[in-house]
Amino acid sequence: MARAVIYESFGGPEVLKVREISEPHAGEGELRIRTTAASLNPMDWKIASAEHIAAYFNVSLPAGFGYDFAGIIDEVGPGTTGYEVGTRVFGGMMAKAIADYIVVKIPLSQRDVLKETPTDISDEVASTLTVAGCSAIAALETIGLRAGDTLLVGGAAGGVGIFLVQLAKLAGARVIGTASPSTFDFLSSFGVEPVAYGPGLSDRVKALAPEGISAATDLMGTETLEAALALGVEPERISTIAAGPNPPGGARPTGASEAPVDALERVAAAISAKDLVVPIVGKFPIEKIQEAVAQQAEGHVHGKLIITMM
Repeated sequence: MARAVIYESFGGPEVLKVREISEPHAGEGELRIRTTAASLNPMDWKIASAEHIAAYFNVSLPAGFGYDFAGIIDEVGPGTTGYEVGTRVFGGMMAKAIADYIVVKIPLSQRDVLKETPTDISDEVASTLTVAGCSAIAALETIGLRAGDTLLVGGAAGGVGIFLVQLAKLAGARVIGTASPSTFDFLSSFGVEPVAYGPGLSDRVKALAPEGISAATDLMGTETLEAALALGVEPERISTIAAGPNPPGGARPTGASEAPVDALERVAAAISAKDLVVPIVGKFPIEKIQEAVAQQAEGHVHGKLIITMM
């Protein structure tokens, strides 16, 4: 038998159940991954909360849970080439991640990601990389970030934000990040100039950067986007990942699926070089999945939450 998080109705964290299921095995053209860790993203609980969101991602009931994972290949099915038992891997598998085993069809589907884990990166860290790393790079690539930019980041202390601000600093940008005052010291430790979100944001940013800002990315909604427009930033230099397909003012929507093909290699290389740090702020065993998701859904997680299977 094996464990998997499954939900049979849409709702809050209470619908997520750890079930004992028959142990799956790799068949023809498949491989099996023994999962060691998975990380949570806002999209995970949003998919589980509403049928229309689940339908957008082709998820139907009963469903597994989670996307980002890391583990080790422990079975390679007949006819599956290019993979070996014992290889450490990480990536993303829609509605499959939080389980003892993931069976993967080769070739991968369009939404699936599978990469070999670098030897100097732990499974826990690797499990956090796919959605956050790809979203961060996509947001920066969309606005053409360059050295010398003054970048305004909305939601700078969140799971995507903490990747993005470090990558932006590496690119040579000055970074101003919106957050609650309780996280100012946290952001400052990454070289970010924190500014409180809420009414009057554009005035506070102008006081910090009287010479102006040149680019912005909004990771939370539209408040930062609208402040950037008010400060005269050109719409093509404003990206957003959480304002829908038609954000206000002509800003440019993007997301993890639009990241360049080498995005994860670039993130992993930055971690290996110790230029990027992943703050893991909570670890939960699979049995505590409801507690972990409730904490994630509160929206005040500054870094990444992971679920451990081993």
